[in-house]
Amino acid sequence: MSLKLTGAVFGLVAMLAVSNSGFAMGDAAAGEQKAQMCVACHGVAGDNTNPQFPVLAGQVPGYIENQLQAFKVGTRENAIMMGQSVGLSDQDMADIDAYYSAQSATPKSISADQVETAMLGEKVYRGGYRPFSIAACMSCHGPAGHGIPPRFPKVSGQHAAYLEQQLLAFKRGSRVNDVMNPIAFKLSEAQIRELSLYMSALK
Repeated sequence: MSLKLTGAVFGLVAMLAVSNSGFAMGDAAAGEQKAQMCVACHGVAGDNTNPQFPVLAGQVPGYIENQLQAFKVGTRENAIMMGQSVGLSDQDMADIDAYYSAQSATPKSISADQVETAMLGEKVYRGGYRPFSIAACMSCHGPAGHGIPPRFPKVSGQHAAYLEQQLLAFKRGSRVNDVMNPIAFKLSEAQIRELSLYMSALK
């Protein structure tokens, strides 16, 4: 499959994800109260400073809800999150999702000695990787990394270390996603690091 065709396929998948999204309508005010149990790891309003945990603030509507459901049923594995999600109802998840998607994350920056590495990541993010027929990452995550709800998450403003951790998990198959597994599998660990730095610093 050519790079051009692959990009078109991912674009179609993105449009279908939007048109077929069935995530529940959440109440952000109710979600703020329910999200208090998340503060210890994810920070106030989901804008945490610990790269071990993802930034939730400003995530695309529906994505957090979907991930909470995945943790609850075990299709995404994480001991902490499985325990946190097991007692949540569908409405709880929708409310928490609505709250976090309405928040703003602090923009991330990279150090001067990381700029060259990040620029290597830009090539794959915007142009894909032709030798392995990998489409541009922005086909699904958008030119500025803002994502496409509910399936394709916002990657801009996320911790670079967290992005790298998740891409490596997709590469190794310890995190399962029908789109990301075959892409990450083909990327080298160096490319994953480059991409992670670049995506994190997108505005």
